[in-house]
Amino acid sequence: MKLLLTSGGVTNASIRDALVEMLGKPIADSSALCIPTAMYGHPRNGPGERAWRFISGQQPGNPMVDLGWRSMGVLELTALPSIDQGLWVPRVRETDVLLVAGGDVLYLCHWMQESGLTDLLPSLSDTVWVGLSAGSMVMTREVGEDFIQWRPPTGDDSTLGLVDFSICPHLVSDGMPGNTMAEAEQWAAGISGPAYAIDDQTAIKVVDGTIEVVSEGHWKQLV
Repeated sequence: MKLLLTSGGVTNASIRDALVEMLGKPIADSSALCIPTAMYGHPRNGPGERAWRFISGQQPGNPMVDLGWRSMGVLELTALPSIDQGLWVPRVRETDVLLVAGGDVLYLCHWMQESGLTDLLPSLSDTVWVGLSAGSMVMTREVGEDFIQWRPPTGDDSTLGLVDFSICPHLVSDGMPGNTMAEAEQWAAGISGPAYAIDDQTAIKVVDGTIEVVSEGHWKQLV
């Protein structure tokens, strides 16, 4: 699987160009499924208007669904355990890109595992995963206590660990809503491995184990 791990979505031309390169074809020729699941577990998102805005492409500040895809569908992970895999696995396999909303990272991780999507990921070698905030962090090795709101019934706070680094998203200047560099550095002090702080104009591209930072904004490798 090819990973485009963003803080705020496909927010500039450099990130968009990276996405097109990973797809190997124009966005207008590519199919997508959006995954809103993480939103339901976050206290400031939850079900309702914000989930609808993501699914319908009505989040102009976080371009994802509204990029001009050839086709778009919804993959709701909480529903998948109740239906036959034959109804959704073939659709995922034939889809070019998965667009994964932000929200609560452990809630998303839990339902990726419960739904069977995690088990499917290793076979999706040509699929592009575009994460937004928690949709990016779920692929990392560790998120840190600062980003945990919801915990699974087991109490396990681990994430998927498909990349060997952690991400602090929404890096901002002092006084702005988000995470300042001082807060990111304090967070990184509790992280056991490499970590990046990235703003909403930055993404981390991972293809075949090669890591590349794509940015028109600000970022820093912290550890």
